[in-house]
Amino acid sequence: MKEMVKKWDLMWDVYYEKVRNFSLAGKISLSVFFALLTGISAQIYIKLPFTPVPLTFQVFTVLLSGVLLGRNFAALSQFFYFIFGVSGIGWFYGSGAGILRPTNGYIIGFIFSAYFIGKFFSLKKNKTYSFLIMLCSLFIIYFFGCLYLSLFLKIGIYKSFLLGAVPFIPFDIIKAYLAAVVGNSIVRNRRIYEEI
Repeated sequence: MKEMVKKWDLMWDVYYEKVRNFSLAGKISLSVFFALLTGISAQIYIKLPFTPVPLTFQVFTVLLSGVLLGRNFAALSQFFYFIFGVSGIGWFYGSGAGILRPTNGYIIGFIFSAYFIGKFFSLKKNKTYSFLIMLCSLFIIYFFGCLYLSLFLKIGIYKSFLLGAVPFIPFDIIKAYLAAVVGNSIVRNRRIYEEI
């Protein structure tokens, strides 16, 4: 078991060292790669009959992008995901694309959420608050998602919260917990980046 932990730690030491030494073009390419991962994870979804918002695996990918890319490039990866998706690349859930979708507010929230995680995960030396950081990032996603859903469906913010947040809270708390555990196991006590 100790040997596996050592290999895991070494793998992430190598990852962060390589990413620090990437050129700007290399870091942008890595951001595009994470946008692609977000698009792939969007295809793992369950449509619920009572809401236009599906349950997807994207949130977990977004949360980890902050840990693995740092604030600016994590936000850039989600910006790419949004811009390419509204421009016609079918990598939103269900191979969808376009600007007029009820879930686009959540994707805008991904940009701010990834930035938030990248900023706060890198600043703290004590990883005790990782789960709280992940929960706060969920609030950011819900805020933008429900606000946009309210405007899109022309409903009140309370109803959009009932449709666009409440059904997903238990599942997203589990994703946030898993992302915090995985994130802590990746960064451990190392200073992962000031800015990758």
